[in-house]
Amino acid sequence: MSDALTTDLYEVTMALSYLREGMTRAATFSLFVRNLPPERGFAVCAGAEAVLEFLREYEVGDADLEAFAEVLQRPAADLEPLRGLRFTGEARAVPEGRIVLAGEPLLEITAPLPEAQLVETLVLNRLNHQTAVASKCARCVLAARGRQVVDFSLRRTHGPEAGYQAARLGAMVGFAGTSNVAAAHAEDLRAVGTMAHSYIEAFGSEEAAFRAFARAHPGPVTFLVDTYDTLTGAATAARVLRDLGLGPGCAIRLDSGDLGALAVRSRAILDAAGLPDTRIVASGGLDEYAVDRLVRSGAPIDVYAVGTRIGVAADAPYLDSAYKLVEYAGRPVMKLSAAKVTAPGRKQVFRRPGFRDVVALYGEEPPPDGEPLLEVLMRDGRRTGPRAAMRESRRRYERDLAALPPSARTVDAPSAPAAALSPRLACLAAEVRARLEGAVRRRPDRGG
Repeated sequence: MSDALTTDLYEVTMALSYLREGMTRAATFSLFVRNLPPERGFAVCAGAEAVLEFLREYEVGDADLEAFAEVLQRPAADLEPLRGLRFTGEARAVPEGRIVLAGEPLLEITAPLPEAQLVETLVLNRLNHQTAVASKCARCVLAARGRQVVDFSLRRTHGPEAGYQAARLGAMVGFAGTSNVAAAHAEDLRAVGTMAHSYIEAFGSEEAAFRAFARAHPGPVTFLVDTYDTLTGAATAARVLRDLGLGPGCAIRLDSGDLGALAVRSRAILDAAGLPDTRIVASGGLDEYAVDRLVRSGAPIDVYAVGTRIGVAADAPYLDSAYKLVEYAGRPVMKLSAAKVTAPGRKQVFRRPGFRDVVALYGEEPPPDGEPLLEVLMRDGRRTGPRAAMRESRRRYERDLAALPPSARTVDAPSAPAAALSPRLACLAAEVRARLEGAVRRRPDRGG
């Protein structure tokens, strides 16, 4: 069985009906975020690479068909039209690392209707999760104001794949390293880590633990100092570092208590021991809000290790994203439900200076100062180029961040720029709305 099974049941039942009705002409679905969470001034687009790999490999095989039949409690012969179905369409997406706004398509898929429908669930899952986590990570880097941020999230993410993505996405927006060995190896990231409290407890004393660790790891080491008493641990660490000549590049880690106050007193202990180059790492339930407060307080913390709250994007663990049909067989369509109105037709987004973005119809001429965001990354079911390198995605992010209004970058109460509709798109939306509302009014009265 394949990832074709990772879908919602109604995707299968709709696709089967389309096939039986001969509705296989080209359809375009648009994926966008309706509204950003209240504490987000922007989002960092991520997940396109995973989507492209999923689409490239998509095929309903024999085992998939048998599983569909079992779940639907129908004979496999009833589902025969699905056998061998592959993705043969086009994907236009915002490349990973670019900053996006609410209402802007992050991805548009154009393919025969059954194909475009069947892939909806996993496409949404990939982009929704990764964009939410990347956006949270970006805010942590902003809050740190030049201090290093590293990823410690793996043990509490919602599965190992989510932990892997948190490490990768953190690196994309500026994290200095990750504790995740698999991600560090696969993505060529810097692996970072210290020791656990259990390591300290296993020895007769903190000093014995620190000396043993230094013997096993002669390079720069980081000692965890809060197992018993933080300031005593800091003094012990300073003594061991000084005795062994391990000061430069080494660090101590604070993982509990009043991190700001403890960092001040620990800094004084290290400096008094002649270890001004020994850094202080802070961890323990941190996110951008806690990092922002510590930085503003002047706490002498050099590295912030963020974990649980980043890996699950704790304050905004999902995005209000949608994957909606906007065109079928050349006919623009839209949804009119209250608070869920969609704009019809294939689209392009033009980035203008100051993030005065314009959502336009596909094929419209760009404004003189506009840059298109959506790029063709897959055609005829095949990628148009190799996977983007991490450094390329990071360059995109850094370029967009530099142009983002300061009010959108603040940690508390950011103000998100708003995208506008082009006149042509607004006109088409009004025309389609009028047509649909007219059709509703013309329906015969079915009341009794």
